[in-house]
Amino acid sequence: MKVSIVIPSYNGQQLLAHNLPKVISALEYAKEKEKIDSEIIVVNDGSSDETISFMEDFIKSHKGVPIMLKDNGRNLGFSPTVNNGVRAATGDIVILLNTDVTPDRDFILPLLPYFNDNLTFAVGCMDKSVEGEKIVMRGRGVGIWKEGYLKHRLGELDKNNTLWVSGGSGAFRRSLWEKLGGLCELYKPYYWEDIDLSYRALKSGYSIYFEKDSTVIHKHEEGVIKKTQPNSKILTIVNRNQNIFTLLNATDRSILLSFIFHLPIHILRAIKNKDKLYLSGLTKTFLMLPQISQMRSRYQKLMRVSDHDVITKIQA
Repeated sequence: MKVSIVIPSYNGQQLLAHNLPKVISALEYAKEKEKIDSEIIVVNDGSSDETISFMEDFIKSHKGVPIMLKDNGRNLGFSPTVNNGVRAATGDIVILLNTDVTPDRDFILPLLPYFNDNLTFAVGCMDKSVEGEKIVMRGRGVGIWKEGYLKHRLGELDKNNTLWVSGGSGAFRRSLWEKLGGLCELYKPYYWEDIDLSYRALKSGYSIYFEKDSTVIHKHEEGVIKKTQPNSKILTIVNRNQNIFTLLNATDRSILLSFIFHLPIHILRAIKNKDKLYLSGLTKTFLMLPQISQMRSRYQKLMRVSDHDVITKIQA
């Protein structure tokens, strides 16, 4: 088995300097225990810092795990950057790690046995999320459809089924990634794309899991989005992408009718509450309807499972 670790990076030089040695240590430990082959692919997403020169020097001085640097040439956003990295990967299993993620040395080994089942698409890690002065344990997600939207939340950590695997700390079978089409780039620059891919995998009959013994530390506040993007922009994109998710993935008649019925209610509520960010996100969704329709037709050729059955199985 070969494992490829893909790290998308935008202005992540300092984070790479801190976390890349930990990634290498984890791969060396896994190779020692399981004799796996491995590689690391760092994809620079149009950074304005010294990421490229740092990585070039790091690669020249490093002996051991092969490291490749790819450069988008300009800033494309999270999903195109990850897709570019996975296209360059040669491993059977691709592990995605954000630059602000520090993996434990032994985080890889608990993930691998799940892939003995050919229907396994992805396995997510236990995410020790540093949020202010607190550490919140994350990694398993659940959700329900309500008023035409998927309302997702943190799930109990004593089960290994999950509604999604994080694109910041998860392992994916590369052959199924390619079959499913990878991350949907309609969501760029960020957010919802990993939930979308996981949900499409579940609706296509594949399995995804959460593994509590695979642990990483995720310092979200050190990530570039939280540090550089205004909250108004983030919320507008989140609102837009929530709409895109429904329009791309919902197939149950009851959910689609609920979305149509509640949409005027959501709009009137937003007008009443002066929620310009919801209205802005919705407007951006409408402008993308041709692309959404085209992508929906492509994705639904693989879907075999109802929305109701996906949600019911994860809640069990």
